[in-house]
Amino acid sequence: MSEMPITSQWLSALPKAELHLHIDGSLQASRLLQLAAKNSVQVPYASVEEVEAAYDFTDLQSFLDLYYLGASVLQDESDFYHLMMDYLLKCKEQNVVHAEIMVEPQTYLPNGVSFSTMMSGFKRAITEAQDSWSQSVLLILSFLRHLSEEDALRTLAQAAPFRDQFVAIGLASSELAHPPEKFERLYKTAREQGYLAVAHAGEEGPPGYVWGALDVLQVDRIDHGVRSIEDADLMSRLVATQVPLTVCPLSNIRLRVFDQMADHNILELLDQGLRVTVNSDDPAYFGGYMNENFMAMEAELGLTRTQALQLAKNSFTASFLSEDLIARYIDQVDQFT
Repeated sequence: MSEMPITSQWLSALPKAELHLHIDGSLQASRLLQLAAKNSVQVPYASVEEVEAAYDFTDLQSFLDLYYLGASVLQDESDFYHLMMDYLLKCKEQNVVHAEIMVEPQTYLPNGVSFSTMMSGFKRAITEAQDSWSQSVLLILSFLRHLSEEDALRTLAQAAPFRDQFVAIGLASSELAHPPEKFERLYKTAREQGYLAVAHAGEEGPPGYVWGALDVLQVDRIDHGVRSIEDADLMSRLVATQVPLTVCPLSNIRLRVFDQMADHNILELLDQGLRVTVNSDDPAYFGGYMNENFMAMEAELGLTRTQALQLAKNSFTASFLSEDLIARYIDQVDQFT
């Protein structure tokens, strides 16, 4: 007997976690324009429609150019509060009950924004969301791989007063020509300080970058990782170890990792036994948040309810929550019909 199709109402009610989200990438076009006017930042767009027209990216770098322009409008504590709260309200709307959010201070520090300004705005929004609707949030201190390891180490040191607010470190930005091995000292230092670890690998970069993230950086989770399928030995390892992949379907289409959603390999990875999860990456730029990613998979890949439930479970088992909380969320998914 065939399964009932996935509906937006069913999906909205499904409890799920998001593990791959760059907070800068959730800056909505209307908020970008509002903050640009407030802070007297010149941007080459006069309307929301003009901003959204710029989302036709040709590759990762064309996206990053707009991404860093958008980040330049964030300047004071209230800006960071609104950035975080806008995203957390989306979590509430889509029943993303837990989120692990990447924060990238190297994006803001050159603009004269202090760690304290950024983190106080984020913390205020997170505390309000926790108090108002029990939103669960963990933060990941993410570094920009196109910058030097020395710069990353300095940023790690600057983060020391805020150590208790971060669960892990991460590695993002341009992947090609910046292999994991470039950041071996950074990850070793962070592990000594008790951080867990994730890293982008196998999106632009080849499967060898995934090997490097696993063996050199000793990560607990791979962000993206979709090119792992090109290496049979790597696939066997990922199945055996269950190191999670935080896959971002709509992002992969917008950045031309795959030409169209019908070509995406996420369900093939899932069916082969990898612990894959669904995430939105930079949702304001890539055409959708969590539910939109799931619905695109249903429309173009034939995602079933059974697969969606497994992906929801994976999102919790792949998280950095305590075992007790993971079990509680898994029970919620098991009771969901």
